[in-house]
Amino acid sequence: MSRKFIVGGNWKCNPGTQKEATDLIHAWQKQANVFDKEKVEVVICPPAIWMDGLKGKLSAIGMSTCSQNVSKTGPGAFTGEWTAESLVDLGVSWTLVGHSERRSKYGETDAETAEKVTMCQEQGLNVILCIGELLEEREAGKTDEVNKRQLAACLPKIKDWSKIVIAYEPVWAIGTGKVATPEQAEETQAAIRAYLSSAVSADVASKVRIQYGGSVTPENCKDLISKPNIDGFLVGGASLKPTFMDIIGTVGPSKLMEVWPAYQAKMEKEELSAAAIAAFKYNLGVLASGANVMLPETLLDPVETLQDFEKLNVKPNSSLLKSTVILKLNGGLGTGMGLDKAKSLLTVTEGNSFLDLIAKQVGSMNKQFKTKVKFMLMNSFATSADTLEALSSYEELGKGADLEFVQNKAPKVTASDLSPATWEKEPGHEWCPPGHGDLYPAMLGSGTLDKLLKKGFKYMFVSNSDNLGATMDLKILTYFANSGAPFMMEAAERTAADSKGGHLAKDKATGNLLLRESAQCPKEDEKAFQDTERYKFFNTNNLWVDLQALKAEFKKNDGLLPLPVMKNNKTVDPRDKASTPVLQLETAMGAAIQCFEGSTALVVPRSRFAPVKTTGDLFALRSDAYTLTADFRITLKEERKNVPPTIKLDDMYKFVDAMEKLIPNGPPSLIDCKKVVVEGDMTFAKGVILKGEVTFKNSGASKEVAAGTYEDKTVELEVLAVCSAGGPAAAEAAWGALQGGARAGLRVHGLQDVRSVVAGPFGIAFDFVWGSGNEHFDMAIFYRR
Repeated sequence: MSRKFIVGGNWKCNPGTQKEATDLIHAWQKQANVFDKEKVEVVICPPAIWMDGLKGKLSAIGMSTCSQNVSKTGPGAFTGEWTAESLVDLGVSWTLVGHSERRSKYGETDAETAEKVTMCQEQGLNVILCIGELLEEREAGKTDEVNKRQLAACLPKIKDWSKIVIAYEPVWAIGTGKVATPEQAEETQAAIRAYLSSAVSADVASKVRIQYGGSVTPENCKDLISKPNIDGFLVGGASLKPTFMDIIGTVGPSKLMEVWPAYQAKMEKEELSAAAIAAFKYNLGVLASGANVMLPETLLDPVETLQDFEKLNVKPNSSLLKSTVILKLNGGLGTGMGLDKAKSLLTVTEGNSFLDLIAKQVGSMNKQFKTKVKFMLMNSFATSADTLEALSSYEELGKGADLEFVQNKAPKVTASDLSPATWEKEPGHEWCPPGHGDLYPAMLGSGTLDKLLKKGFKYMFVSNSDNLGATMDLKILTYFANSGAPFMMEAAERTAADSKGGHLAKDKATGNLLLRESAQCPKEDEKAFQDTERYKFFNTNNLWVDLQALKAEFKKNDGLLPLPVMKNNKTVDPRDKASTPVLQLETAMGAAIQCFEGSTALVVPRSRFAPVKTTGDLFALRSDAYTLTADFRITLKEERKNVPPTIKLDDMYKFVDAMEKLIPNGPPSLIDCKKVVVEGDMTFAKGVILKGEVTFKNSGASKEVAAGTYEDKTVELEVLAVCSAGGPAAAEAAWGALQGGARAGLRVHGLQDVRSVVAGPFGIAFDFVWGSGNEHFDMAIFYRR
């Protein structure tokens, strides 16, 4: 019969402090995904005075709390005892009974052990009943005799065998360095089961779980657990170490442990760093555990207020620049905009690309503050070569490893069984970017973090290369340095346009700040997620990090930063929807706000968030709504009052080459434009001025938007109006000249009084009063039949 494994950890009177105990559980928590709770039950026996304080922490990682002892009496005048009733009341569902140290050091007899079993049975308390022989008893060949005697005393007291686990402890092998071989342990435990079969019943013998408790270690547990009569372990000293999780994972391996060797071999073959491998293993473990990666409303509180940049009272300290590195994330190819190179190579304004402007900004700061500002890029394998070539003329930025480190790649995960995805047609499709949360393991694994610390750098300002609003601000740097915070996020106030993007929130349990992305929001909470009155702030992805604090977090977490994991459903070949369904695991760098104790956020002006994610964003940046400053920043002009124009382009312009055909003479004037919508095929002539909210529509062949001012109107380019003086005859003549260019559904703007309408085969002629009413014109309006 199949029996569920059970592993117990008996801490005895260890460790020295409750903090040490809490730290140990925290270390276990980072590895909790190595075991499957359906395969193995885990119970931990801390010192009695810590049980109540630790049981919640243990429960959070799928472990139960177990008392090391229980009284043989019920409530009463029994100083120093605790009863089965009190354990149940405390929410502790397990206890040891008859441990060898209770028998040998405190003189507890078989009869007293049986009395304790009785009390536990009456209260429904689960019991790990310990039996085992001393060294002299083993050497005298009395192992089976001792085990039978100790069991025999308790058998009459047991009514519910589902509440009983037997732990065989060869006392001579506990802490002595002497270890029973797997064969010796199996032989003894088979004898125990045979005795139960004859003394109780075959059914009980087949169902009861029997642990082995003789100096079990991560090294010997695999051979021991392979024996048919060993159903788990009762572990002593080894349960006081983080590697206790290795024992549990060996006994009841999770899906992660089953698939991990293949991933490890695959990543090592690609020579990925230990940090990259550790980060992916953590993410895969979260996935394999079945943990809920969502952040429902029930776990969150809104952030009511944050420090406002406009109200900062700090004196900028330029000396901090010497210990600060500016880092730009530059891994994106801009495929969504039809590019096959780094998006940062796109021309933005006055012949400058994103990279040109960034480099010139750094140069301007060097000149202004008479220092050399440290600048770096996190590139991807796809952007590195083009980027380094483009920046080669800016020698002051540095070269090679002084200028860049490269983002990691992560294996795609087969959705059906969580194995590494394979695609022989194109092996490159087996890998994906791990999200910009990879910033942290990439810094560690490349050696960049240690190099920067060794050179005396303490602060890092990181932002996306396509966000030209994200420039070094001395006021913010000084505020961050003075605050002593390990991590600070620049946040901005959400508007309706930001309602579908991630937002800041507070963890209801801890009060700490966290970031919730749309991929982490359950469907039933979407309305609350998009409520910009409730969740007021969004992440600009402009982050400030204390590098010393980052290094400390890595050390605390054994070389990784446990960021929240997001999963994206894809196919292994993104262009072949019939190819293998896969999961891509990603993390967000802003989510690190919840990893640092004391993290904070600062509300900044909207001008510090000007990313180019779409061609509409680029359309606006190239317009006169923005200006290029002397220090090479692109900012909104003062007339815009910090509010950018809203640009909505037809999907046919989502690629850059199509957008540039839309504006061959440059964008129209947007300085007074609130919103522009473009629907259909058209081009803008030179000299177009837009004001207020303007929509252009065209359902036919390409048309030109003529020069002129358009204000708060919808312009339907299929309208074609031709003034003439000849009525229907002129209309017919004009039609011959314009054949093929007119469309149905025509309108005349400004029409006041129609005097006559004459329909002809090619159009309609109106005799109407125009403008002030003092002038009469015949208007021929054409449409295609």
